[in-house]
Amino acid sequence: MKAEERRAVIAQTLTTDRPISATALARRFAVSRQIIVGDIALLRAGGMDIVATPRGYKLGETSGLVRAVACLHTAEQTEAELLAMVDNGCTVVDVVVEHPLYGQLTGQLSLASRYDVAQFVGKIRDSVPLSALTGGVHLHHLRCPDEAAYQRVCRALEGLGILYTQGNGGESAGKD
Repeated sequence: MKAEERRAVIAQTLTTDRPISATALARRFAVSRQIIVGDIALLRAGGMDIVATPRGYKLGETSGLVRAVACLHTAEQTEAELLAMVDNGCTVVDVVVEHPLYGQLTGQLSLASRYDVAQFVGKIRDSVPLSALTGGVHLHHLRCPDEAAYQRVCRALEGLGILYTQGNGGESAGKD
């Protein structure tokens, strides 16, 4: 199969709802993982909105409202934070921290269910989350079906003491 044909099949594969890893794509096409990473880079350069998530590549989402929420919590509270978001109907698009040297650092998450959260939490037990760089302060972009879902998330996070507000060291929370 020629490279152009492989990229066309990869693009078609990414239209499914589930992410697919570079390793799985490499096995499917009998090429190296690095070849797939290069293919993804070329597809992105060609205008495809491809998101890298902890579970693999997928197309970016375009439906729903995108809102931001500021959070502050310990590593032990990560699962409760993420569950509050997905249980109220929102997808956790990413996590963003402000690094003193590098500026804004973003990690793509794309967590939409309890299963997604469980998979992510299982992986971070052996790693260090981005929020560790900022004493637990971070921002999440959420894709919400409507404003009511976003407000439910804010109330749930506030109830958990995770919403970053004046009361726990921040200036504001939940603002774009």
